[in-house]
Amino acid sequence: MKFSEQIKPISYLKSHAAEIIRDFDDNRNPLIITQNGEAKMVVIDIRSYEQQQETMALLKILALGQKQIEQGKFQDAAAFFAEMEKEDQQ
Repeated sequence: MKFSEQIKPISYLKSHAAEIIRDFDDNRNPLIITQNGEAKMVVIDIRSYEQQQETMALLKILALGQKQIEQGKFQDAAAFFAEMEKEDQQ
């Protein structure tokens, strides 16, 4: 994907909105919109947006887990499973 081919002025977005939406069925590349020659927004299809949101959620979980490990807030697997067995027996 070449970003240079996906950069359009805001006037293009205004006059070609329906075409842009149709194109997302075949081409899920983001569209960069400029105003006065400066990049102002990115237009993406809903599936790509949802994937990005899911990815961000997973990355936040991983970062939280890494932080907890660094703070020593964890237990090894054997201890965890032993604790689970105790709870099942009660």
